[in-house]
Formats: sequence, structure tokens, C-alpha cells
Amino acid sequence: MGRIAVTGSVAFDTIMLFRGRFADHILPEKTHLINLSFQVDSLERHNGGTAANVCYTLALLGQRPLLCAAVGAADFNEYGVALEAAGVDTSRALRSDDVGTAAGFITTDLADNQITAFYSGAMARAAGVDLSRIDDVDMVVVGADAPDAMSLHIKQCHELGARLVFAPAQQIPSLDDATLRAGLDGAWLVAGNDYELEMIRGRTGVAVEALRKRCLVAVTRGAEGSRIHTGGTVVSVPIAPISELVDPTGAGDAYLAALLAGLRSGATVKDAGRMGALAAAYCVERRGPQGHVFDAHAFRTRYAGAFGVELPQRVRLAA
Repeated sequence: MGRIAVTGSVAFDTIMLFRGRFADHILPEKTHLINLSFQVDSLERHNGGTAANVCYTLALLGQRPLLCAAVGAADFNEYGVALEAAGVDTSRALRSDDVGTAAGFITTDLADNQITAFYSGAMARAAGVDLSRIDDVDMVVVGADAPDAMSLHIKQCHELGARLVFAPAQQIPSLDDATLRAGLDGAWLVAGNDYELEMIRGRTGVAVEALRKRCLVAVTRGAEGSRIHTGGTVVSVPIAPISELVDPTGAGDAYLAALLAGLRSGATVKDAGRMGALAAAYCVERRGPQGHVFDAHAFRTRYAGAFGVELPQRVRLAA
């Protein structure tokens, strides 16, 4: 087995909690002129970004992912050290001397809805990340990133003969039709939440039912769990029980990472989906998208408690 290269954003996330519901403050008949202000109850800064989040959970599950993203040279050092300590290979990150790492400003309400503002920073230069120069890559995750970088990395994944994991997420509106269709056409796995998959259908006319005929499709559905479509089969995966919902930021990234770790380690689609659900549960119980920590023993023990069956021993979780 080769290595997994993960592209997408690396960012510093400023996470704020609004102890109310956005819907109570939005007047549907006045959406032509929105002027809203939310008094938040907490504000914290965390390491985040889709690519780094996915890499972090992959590393917890015994993988050695390659972070292939653009960052600021001046402000990434401490962040990079933390990722390396977790087991992420950051040697392929593109460091820019004259611009900082991207930043996200995320407000979450009590219904787990989120409003996000994002500054791209160094991410705007992600097309400078050249996957063609990396040896021994058998899988590429193309996550939310600068649109030109996503287009390039889809093409480079094809040239490498690697499996493409396409998870465009927040960048769906920013991608041109050609890039969006190239990602769908070349994917081994398409991943996103139900809202994102519906956006894809609206843009391309390609629904999940058509996608699953040619690739895996993982659709997360919040508190309703997830569904993994493969051929004519739909595997329903429940959520894993949690002790407390603290912060949903990064749950989808943790889910995707554990799903991939499971599939790469010999798990069935059902077992891999459950691994994704469990990793997401770990994530939402902590502040920030990289606040969760577990080892192989703890993960296996909690898996058995959550789903009533043991994770097969053939599924390798340790590096």
C-alpha cells in the first residue's frame, strides 16, 4: 500500500458559540437586506483547516498522511510541530514567506448550525503544491481549497494513477462546472453532507443515485448518521453515542478520515462507516477540530460499546 496525500485548507479557526438559534433572528421576508449581530458566549482559536483536520485523525488511526497544502512560513511553525508530533508528514507543505496561513471565523448556534467567514491567505497559492513530484502515493484527497489548486490536483491524481477522494465541501459554489464534473467523473469516493450533495446535484444534475453506479458516495446527515452508497447497496450508519456535544467543528473531516483509514486497513464499508461515526463523536466532544485524542485500544473499546460488536482485528489501527 502506498501513502495518502491530503490536499485542502490549513487554517487557524476562531470558533465562537452563540447560545441561541440563527433561525430565530432571520426574517424570511427580509432576506434582501440582512443586518445581524450575535452576542457570542465564547471565543477560542484552534488549529484547523480541512486538509490538516483529515490528516490529524488519519494519523491517530495509524496512517502516515502527507499534508499537501499551502501555509504561511512565519505562523505555521508551531502548528506544524504539533501535526508532526501527531504523526502527520508536513514536509510537502508549501510555505509562503510573505503571507500568513488561512483563517476561519466560525459561529455555531445551539442547533449546530454554523456561519463561517474565511480568509484564504496562503491557501490562494495552493496550486503551487505539485503532487507529481511525490512518489508512492496511491490515494489523493482533494478537499476544499483554492479552486485552481483543486482543478490541478484532480488532474495530477489521475496522472499518478491514484484513487481520488473528492470532498469539495464549502468550495462547491466556487468551482467551475468543468472542475466539479472532473472531480465527480474521476472519483473513487465522493464525500459530503446531504446539503453539499444536493448542491452538487443542483449544479451538475448528477444525483447520488447516479454517482453510486461508478464510485462510493458517503453522505453525512448530522444527528441522523450517514449513508454510504456503493453500487446498488446503501449502508446506513448510525451516530456513535457521545458524552456531551461541545463543538461540531471538524466532525465531517474526522468522519472522512476514519472512513478512509478503515477502508485502507481492510474494513468493510459498514465497519469503516462506523469508524467514521466514532471519530466524529470523539471530535464533537472537544473544542476545536483537532482537540480529540485516542489510541487504538481506546478506539476499539469504545467502538464495541457504541455498536455492540467488536471492530475486526484485521483492521489495523496502529502505525
